[in-house]
Amino acid sequence: MLHILETIVPVFLVILVGALVRRFGFLPAPVTVSLNRLVYYVAIPAMIFQALATASFSSQFRTEVLLGTLVPVGLLFGAAMVLGRLLSIPRVEMGTFVQSSFHGNLGYIGFAVAFYLLGEEGFTRASILAGFLMLLQNLLSVVGLQMFSERRGGGARPGAALKTVCVNPVILSLLASVVFNLSGLPLPVIAVRTLKIVSGMALPLALLVIGASLSFGLVRTQLRYVVPSAGLKLGLLPAAGLLIFRLLGIPESGFLPGFILLAAPTATVSYVMAVEMGGSPDQASAAVSLSTLLSSATYVVWLGLLR
Repeated sequence: MLHILETIVPVFLVILVGALVRRFGFLPAPVTVSLNRLVYYVAIPAMIFQALATASFSSQFRTEVLLGTLVPVGLLFGAAMVLGRLLSIPRVEMGTFVQSSFHGNLGYIGFAVAFYLLGEEGFTRASILAGFLMLLQNLLSVVGLQMFSERRGGGARPGAALKTVCVNPVILSLLASVVFNLSGLPLPVIAVRTLKIVSGMALPLALLVIGASLSFGLVRTQLRYVVPSAGLKLGLLPAAGLLIFRLLGIPESGFLPGFILLAAPTATVSYVMAVEMGGSPDQASAAVSLSTLLSSATYVVWLGLLR
């Protein structure tokens, strides 16, 4: 348990530092946006490419672990639909509620927890799973938002949202690293060291940006929606994943990278997709903030139970 606390607490303390430096004016909004683009398009893709370009996929990839990671997301998509109707959530809020219940922040928080808790090997396995998981999350988010968009047939832009899936830097870097890996070419020492330097800033900057982006002003007005969605995302989704992993007979050491990804809080990109597709940006922003705050505790609880 001490090892888990020593891993999780520093991750969220860095997020807190990001919130504080934003509050005191060290990270104004334009700077935060620029740093986010740097992390999203350069640093994290470099980290993934470095990890996967020379990895042994035969030893790092297991089909049953991928299945146990993807199936719970599909189940939560359906569960969120049912719960949303039981709670009589208005149509304009429903698509965002559904998305917030399963769309996890893999690239920033999921990767950070996997790397600092499991090391480079765990990060490599998490990166492989994240590529598939991101595709499923984004596609289901587009479907859910399109189903309930008030602008359906008018201003809703599923094409724009789908474009963000196709050009996702994490997915592109994963594909590039797989192609390079299969080519059998050695990665030059200069390239290795350059990637190591660039990727070294990925997770610290990502956590600072997350902290600087949090906004709790809307949480109180959106409690009706974000409390149940956070319960689904941080409680039911990891529980469903754990159950499926156990049913498939996968040992903890095998499923832990996937479990960490499933336990991540709501993704920040859910706000962008809500704007693009006529969802509720206010609810998305509140869901990201509340679930990120709560995940500091739920990660400790879940990982403590496992270990």
